[in-house]
Amino acid sequence: QVQLVESGGGFVQPGGSLRLSCVLSGNIFRVNYMGWYLQAPGKERELVAGINSGGMTSYLDSVKGRFTISRDNTKTTVDLQMNSLKPEDTAVYYCNAAVYNDYRSPAGDYWGQGTQVTVSA
Repeated sequence: QVQLVESGGGFVQPGGSLRLSCVLSGNIFRVNYMGWYLQAPGKERELVAGINSGGMTSYLDSVKGRFTISRDNTKTTVDLQMNSLKPEDTAVYYCNAAVYNDYRSPAGDYWGQGTQVTVSA
């Protein structure tokens, strides 16, 4: 199995910044896609930012220019730098990764436990 542990959430005022980090551990042969999702109260979970093994990124329109996703393949980590935070960014943020456990099996889909981000004056 693979474990994803997130850190870096918290409380911040509008306009502030936070950096979320996610560390993968366990039975990892190769990590393919990695991403961050958010889930606001009463809403569906949605993709905030994703990055593939080649470094190509994608972002939710509402965070473009404010958030930056990055990954370190040697340390199997994925970070989300969040700047110019707004109250509407308030949500639980989840780390997600598609991980190959060996060279034969298809990639498994793994999730972290989530970290709360609250943006408020």
